[in-house]
Amino acid sequence: MTTKEVRTLLSQIPDPEIPVISIEELGILRDVNFINDECVITITPTYSGCPAMKAIEQDIVALLKENGIEKVKVKSVFSPAWTTDWLTEIAKEKLRKYGISPPDKTTSDKSVLTGIQKTVKCPRCSSENTELVSQFGSTACKALYKCKDCLEPFDLFKCH
Repeated sequence: MTTKEVRTLLSQIPDPEIPVISIEELGILRDVNFINDECVITITPTYSGCPAMKAIEQDIVALLKENGIEKVKVKSVFSPAWTTDWLTEIAKEKLRKYGISPPDKTTSDKSVLTGIQKTVKCPRCSSENTELVSQFGSTACKALYKCKDCLEPFDLFKCH
């Protein structure tokens, strides 16, 4: 199996916390290499303490073993740090449809202290008439918002 074929295979693995996007669309699947007879997969966590990383590692190993690759090593790298700039446009649209507002800006546009955007669109009705409810949403990488027009709560994937 080639590195391209392995990467295509791994692009099917969903993020455990946001199952509508894959680990590749999220941008945490960094590299695929064969070193001698071992397949080395490099991933970068969205946060250093992200609880989903162990599940992602297990999913990678299981999927590759199911497809005939017995020797697998999953390596986590922390530099460069993961950024929401690595989210693909397809992932951002999938997040919207799932009810999570993706970051509209790049990391250079974010608030230094919070990673919270000044204007946040509701993923359901596209209104910008929204308010921050909590700095933390369903996970540490999200903030909880409420739309003042449709009255629905939603998460914002924080820009970082």
